[in-house]
Amino acid sequence: MPAALKLSIIIPVYNEGKTIHLILDRVKNVALINEIDKEVIIVNDCSKDDSEERIFSYQQNNPSLNIQYFKHEVNAGKGAALHTGIQKATGNWLIIQDADLEYDPEEYNILLKPILTGFADVVYGSRFMGGKPHRLLFYWHSIGNKMLTSLCNIFSGLNMTDMETCYKLFRTDIIQSLKLKEKRFGFEPEVTLKLSRVPNVRIYEVGISYYGRTYAEGKKISWKDGFRAIYCCLLYTSDAADE
Repeated sequence: MPAALKLSIIIPVYNEGKTIHLILDRVKNVALINEIDKEVIIVNDCSKDDSEERIFSYQQNNPSLNIQYFKHEVNAGKGAALHTGIQKATGNWLIIQDADLEYDPEEYNILLKPILTGFADVVYGSRFMGGKPHRLLFYWHSIGNKMLTSLCNIFSGLNMTDMETCYKLFRTDIIQSLKLKEKRFGFEPEVTLKLSRVPNVRIYEVGISYYGRTYAEGKKISWKDGFRAIYCCLLYTSDAADE
């Protein structure tokens, strides 16, 4: 019999003890199309709260969910946690899932469809297209996001609407072939620009919902990360930056 198809779900965690069990419940409960298996890879980026204890408790109480757990001994940043998760992934495809509740795992199937029908190698979930629910927050964040996406489009030749989205689904062999360097939120423009230079890669977007949270609710990205993203858009515009 052919090997079962599998989706690796990378969850970077930093001080998400209050919500990690909730997002894991949602991941556990989603039924993937074509009976695709799930591999959950949690990378704890040296959390200072009870995230680790809650993850261990969840593993013990939910043995049916395939959870692989890794921990950084020092806080290295979200991008670094993603690097670890990408390296450890064994699925046919890989998706990034934040540990908060801003994105809905029920929409994994929306991102999988263009790949399973043979059209796409990479699918981005856009918060700015389609008719899905979208919490109204942070006007200047939305302006900054659109500016960063436009800048990335200029240098990549793509016409995407949401470069900064969390939901990015990749063929695992493609994402593992990239030399990724950015250890914080510069991951988004770096991976997008490097993907755009992969020969014959087919990148699609689909509309997704967005249940954004405020800083009081735990949002972590800041204006400093925006400036780093601009720098990365300029830095990773050529093959020389891959070395």
